[in-house]
Order: sequence, then structure tokens, then C-alpha cells
Amino acid sequence: MTENPAQQPASNPELPTQYTPAEVEGKLYERWVERGYFEADEHSDKPPYSIVIPPPNVTGSLHLGHAFEHTLIDALVRRKRMQGFEALYQPGMDHAGIATQNVVERELGKEGKSRHDLGREAFVERVWQWKNESGGQISGQMRRLGEGVAWSRERFTMDEGLSKAVQTIFKRMYDDELIYRRERIVNWCPRCLTAISDIEVEYQEDDGELVSMTYGEGEEIIVVATTRAETMLGDTAVAVHPDDERYRHLVGKRIKLPLTDRTIPVVADHHVDPSFGTGAVKVTPAHDPNDFEIGQRHDLPFLTVLDERAVITVPGPFEGLDRLEARSAIVAALRAEGRIVAEKRPYVHSVGHCSRCKTTVEPRLSMQWWVKVAPLARAAGDAVRDGKVKIHPQEMEKRYFDWVDNLHDWCISRQLWWGHRIPVWHGPDGEMVCVGPDDEPPTGEGWTQDSDVLDTWFSSGLWPFSTLGWPERTDSLAKFYPNSVLVTGYDILFFWVARMMMFGLYINDGVPPFETIVLHGMVRDEHGKKMSKSFGNVVNPLDWMDKYGSDALRFTLARGANPGTDVPIGEDWVQGSAKFSNKIWNATRFALMNGATIEGELPSADEMSVTDRWILSRLNKTVAEVDSYYDDYQFSKLSESLRHFAWDEVFDWYVELSKTTFFGGGRPAEVSGRVLGEVLDVMLRLLHPVVPFVTETLWTALTGRESVVIADWPKDSGFRDEAAEREIELVQQVVTEVRRFRSDQGLQPGQKVPAELTLTGTPLAPHETAMRQLLRLQPAGDGFHATASLPVAGATVALDLSGTIDVGAERKRLTKDLEAARKEKGQAEGKLGNEAFLAKAPDNVVDKIRGRLTKAEADIERITGQLATLPQA
Repeated sequence: MTENPAQQPASNPELPTQYTPAEVEGKLYERWVERGYFEADEHSDKPPYSIVIPPPNVTGSLHLGHAFEHTLIDALVRRKRMQGFEALYQPGMDHAGIATQNVVERELGKEGKSRHDLGREAFVERVWQWKNESGGQISGQMRRLGEGVAWSRERFTMDEGLSKAVQTIFKRMYDDELIYRRERIVNWCPRCLTAISDIEVEYQEDDGELVSMTYGEGEEIIVVATTRAETMLGDTAVAVHPDDERYRHLVGKRIKLPLTDRTIPVVADHHVDPSFGTGAVKVTPAHDPNDFEIGQRHDLPFLTVLDERAVITVPGPFEGLDRLEARSAIVAALRAEGRIVAEKRPYVHSVGHCSRCKTTVEPRLSMQWWVKVAPLARAAGDAVRDGKVKIHPQEMEKRYFDWVDNLHDWCISRQLWWGHRIPVWHGPDGEMVCVGPDDEPPTGEGWTQDSDVLDTWFSSGLWPFSTLGWPERTDSLAKFYPNSVLVTGYDILFFWVARMMMFGLYINDGVPPFETIVLHGMVRDEHGKKMSKSFGNVVNPLDWMDKYGSDALRFTLARGANPGTDVPIGEDWVQGSAKFSNKIWNATRFALMNGATIEGELPSADEMSVTDRWILSRLNKTVAEVDSYYDDYQFSKLSESLRHFAWDEVFDWYVELSKTTFFGGGRPAEVSGRVLGEVLDVMLRLLHPVVPFVTETLWTALTGRESVVIADWPKDSGFRDEAAEREIELVQQVVTEVRRFRSDQGLQPGQKVPAELTLTGTPLAPHETAMRQLLRLQPAGDGFHATASLPVAGATVALDLSGTIDVGAERKRLTKDLEAARKEKGQAEGKLGNEAFLAKAPDNVVDKIRGRLTKAEADIERITGQLATLPQA
């Protein structure tokens, strides 16, 4: 079963008595990088396996979400590398337009300057300087986590190659009339001073006000309501439903717009809901997306009354006021005219906020660049429907289809200076020329480049192929495109995944950018609550890595990774994973001190003990199980399977059951030493992708070989011994039952008790010595008096508890517990037998009571059995 490559043997170092991650991890990682283990060769004849890192922002640092996602990706790539694939884990960072510009502008603010003081060119140079000096902290932190990325291939979304990719696809889409420029309503951030896309708007319930007011005069009055009174200065109509009898006489007439010298028409439009409010709505086409559509249908004027900072621009008493100041002032002015008919405060309603700075977003008419998404989105949907791309877990497909099947055109321009500048030049007479990377821009008087930059998601949408050298037809592109798997959070399914699908299919003749999309959930605190600075529950993963080691954090995150669901995590769990690392360390150290080896062929089954055959059978089943879970992206299950096998079966059972063999010496000890070496070799290789550091140290100590990073992934040899498994299961039943009895009687784990084992007619006799050691059972000598007898698994274990427990006090305690259990059972049965209660109680309450009944019945059975085993007082 051993398939390790024939590396040059290294010295077999003696393991320290204690595992100290801080003394191991940094040195190991640098050794891996120096030896080039993580690099990928596009000229290799090995089958390709490629995954891109979801590029973290250049402004960012490692948070638990990164650590979680990167652990899963790294585990997949490490396993595939061991399986003989040419594995590429592609690193890189995103230039993060708004976020990065905000960081540098804040730095300038400390100097009393703004970007306008520097000018565009100097400001961009300043951002590059910041990026080179302070950006990209996360790269070093990824090393701390042990990520096996190909560092020589690290890319940045603003580097020369990726910039060429951006220009190329923009030009191609512009020529194909998939990119256009038009004045439309956008989500505008008055703080960031740029348009943002729909998916960059976060909605939350805010306390506002709903004001109802009268428009018109005399007999021609209509009541309208709004939460944004300041926009009434830009109203160009009032709309009613065509079938609303209340307003039919007003349709087509013009009415007075308060606080202005204008009149506006009353129009009939089917968009209006006559049953909502008064059935009449104010129409502000330049400041509301629905009103924009009404304005287009009725050829209304589009009046912009708020500037880019959401300040009133209409000449008059409100000019220069911020939108919130203007809101109060306008309501006061309307109240003074007697036009306010109702005010509701607070009025809780859903309000959009900029996801970057949390400022309330302002719908605003603006000239922007757009992608016509309909044909691209249709192809992205069909790729999943046709099976070209699989989404895991499959139930996430619905969310994907709900999005791509209902996409609106994508606003791709941003009013920033940092980013990929729109490659379009405007001429003096309104001409527009789109310039590709190999084209010369037009020159001459009046020609200027468009001032906007592209949405960050435009360049990151090219990531799966731009990082491989596209638009050039590189060997890397030929080898590693499409990517094998994309691992990312369901929260950016719309931001990023859909964009990559649309672009990848468009430029690669219908070949999708990846074969499988694996969606994971969000990391939450141990109570399942979202991590937030405002909640005070944000954890810096570096702190936990400093305290417990990177392996402990990785194993905790992998154990929590159920497909598509959120991951709760607490420090106790990381501490538990650190104990697991220590357990592996101590057990392997014990094994090496007691003859565990991988030298020579495995002995034949005839030479092995039942315990040896049992653990090899379980080992091969674990290999098969772990492979199955990896192929289904069941990280939690594969981690739990490995933990159970390593801790429970290898360390707590096999090692303990084999101690008499090891200490006995001779050929049996040699055989078990070789079996244990085999088990540890395979087990450490199976564990390596998730916990790379401790396994590297132990595996090289065990095998004397170069590195587990480049070792072969274990294969199921097919060895099975069901009879040995059944026999050891009987041993486990006896030991477990007697341990439970000892605990129930209040005996200390190390307390020795005289016992007599009757094993006749069972296969347990060869294991008597091991069972006695595990159970701390002394031989039944003279004066032995069986005070308790346990029949289990066909055997009988008689114990002499005289002198070890106070029988009378124990009987009194158990009798009291039995009465409490019977009372609990009676109460539960009473409620479950009450039809009126069952008819009214929620399902979860009824289920809870059923659970109480089940537990009470189990307690009664357990306590009754314990009383029966006690000697008479």
C-alpha cells in the first residue's frame, strides 16, 4: 500500500517531546517554497488541475472568511498534487477601486490635501506607491496559513498583462455592441462620488418619515406621499392608474407644484397601484428608477435637483442644502402653506446603502457605460442547465438561475481615478473611438480619454483566463483553462461568479471558465451570529494561529465546512483541534519509539494478529471514504472521518490493544511495528492536505523521505477483513460497557478493581490481557467476591467492588435518580396524551417533549440496570 516516491532519504530526526507549531511552521513553509513544490509546469505531461484564488482586495488582511475559503482550496490542490496532477493554485490580488482610492484619500486628508490638489496622474502614482509599500499584507498572511500557491505566478488586476486583457475584451464587446453609453438612473454614492452596481447596494431597515402632502389648487388637488420630500423639487408629473375613477377628470390637466412656479401634468400609467395609499404618486424621473420608466413612457422632462454630493441645486431658498437638511426645510415650508395632511414618524422602510462606506445611496440620472447582459446571461444560465458547469451543492442552482435569468444591464463605469480607465476617446464634435491595446488613440485638438474607470468586477471577471496570459494564446492557457474548480462563497455568486461565467463563455467560444462551482457559506461566531465590528465578535485568525498553530485553525474550519451552509466557529473548537495535533504528535512519537517502521514489505495476513488485520481493514475503508468525500466536496465529513480514524481507532484502540505485543518483543512485535508504520504513513498522507505542518514533520520523521507534499496520495488496496472487524467490535463493546459501568459507580479511571472474565465460547480470549490493561482489571485472587456481574457480547465480566464504593450511598443516589426519571416520564406522557395540548403546541415544542420522554425512558433502563448490578447492602 506504500506508494511513496523514491526521494533521497533524509536523516530520521528524533521528535521533541512536545509539538510547538511556532517553531515548525514558518521554516517548513519557506522550505516548501524554496524547493518549488507549489509551482506548476504548463509543459508537464501530467493531467492539469487548476484553481484560482478569489482575489482578495489589495487593501485587505486575512480574516476568518479568507482563512476558511483558502483552507478548502488548499486542501483540494494539495490532494490533487499528491494524486499526480499538475496542480496550479493561482494567487493574486484585486486593485479594489473604491476601497483603495478611499484608503489613499484618507492618507492625503491627514496631510490636509485632496486628490484634486495632486491631480489625476500624480494621485494614481501615489496609489501605486501605497500599493507597493503597504498593500498586499494578505500575501504574507497566506504564507502563515500554509497555502500552497504558485507564488511565481502571482498577479494583480492592474498589472500590464491583465490591463491588456481588460482593453481587449472591452474593445471586442464595444464592437459587438454589447457595451454602450447612455444616461440612465444609477445607484449613486454621495460619499464615494461614484455610481455603484445593484449588487453593491446593501438594504437595511431605517427609521424615516412618510409625509403626505397636497399638490394642485382649488378643485384640482391630489394628495401624494413620499419618504424623500426633497425630491419634489424635481417632480415633472403626478401619475394615477388609468382605471381609477377618482382621478379620471384630472388626467391630462396640469396642476400647481408647491414651492415652485411650475405646473406639472397628471398622467395615467398602469405602473401605479390604485389600492396603495391615495392611488396617486409623484413622478421624479431623474431621481427614481420607477419614475424614470414612467418619464420615458410619457416623454416627461428629467430634472436633476441634487448634485453628486446630494446637495440641492435648484435656485431658491433650498439651494446648497444637503438632502437631509433640505428634507426638513421643505416639509416645514409645506406645513407653513397648509399642504401637509399627514406625517408618520418613525416610518420604518428599506433603504439602500453603499456596501463600501455605508452612506445612503441616492438614485440619480447619470451618463454611464453599460454592458448589455441579456445574451451573455442567457449563455451563463444555459452552461449550467446543459451540464457544462456543475454547481455544488446542487440546491444552490436555483439562486444562480434566479439571478442570471433576471439580470438588468450592468453599469460598468465608476467616477474614480484608480482603476482601469475606459479605453474610449471623445472627439471635439461628439465622436467616440474605442481603442484596443494595440491601437493608437486619436490625437489632435479636442480629443480626450473618457474620465471614468471600470467597475472592479469587470477586471476580476476575467480572472480565470487573464491570469493565464489571455488574450495571448499561452501554453498556460492551453494547459490550465478551463479551471477545474471554483471555490467561493455563495455571497459573491452574483458579484463575481456570474461575471466570470459571462466573460469566459463569451471570449472562449462557449467554453466555461470552470467545470465545477463549489459554494460555501459564511463564517459566523460560535453562536451562529454574523461577525461584525459593531457586535464585537470579529476574530483575527492570526491571533488563533499564534496561540494554537495554523493546523488547528485549518482543521477547525474544514470540520465546519458543510456544503453551502454557514460555519460557526469558537475558540474552544480551535483549542480542541490543537489537542488533535498534539494527539497525533504524541502517538506518532510513541510509535517511533516502539518500532513503527515502513521498511520492507507488509507481512502476510497469516502473520498478522487479528488487531493488525482489523486496523488495516479499517485503514482501507477510511481511504475509500475520504476519497468519496473529497470528490463530493464534503470537507466536514472527510475531516470527521479522519479524526475518528486517527484518534479513536488508531490511537485509542489499535495502539492500546497492541501495547502487549510491542512490549512482548519478537516477531509479533516486528509485524505490528510494520503494520503501525503503514497505518501512520497512510494516515499522515490522508491528513496532510488539511493539516500540512504537523503531518510534514511527522511523516518525514517516520519515513526519512523528503516531503509529504510530493508524496503519493494513498490508494485503497482492497484489503478487507470483516471477521477481524467483527471481533474487535466485540472487544470494543466489552471495554466500552465496563468503562461505562465503572464511571456510573464513581470509580476513578486509574482505579484498579479485581475481576473475573468468562470468555468461553467467544473470540475474546486472545484479547484478555489487553482488555484487562484497558479496564484496569486485576486478576481475581484469593478472597475474590463478585459484587457485580456484567453480561456483554457473549462474555461475562464479574467485578469485586467491595471496598471501592459505598454500596448503600450508591443505591440511595441511584434510587433518587430513578424516581426523578420516572417523574419526568410521567409528565412527558401526560402532555403527549393531551389532545388539546397537541393541537395548540408548535411542532418544535412537541418534538422537544418527545425527546424528553425518550431520554427519561433510557435513563430508567440505565439506572435500573445499575441497581441490579449492585450487591445487597
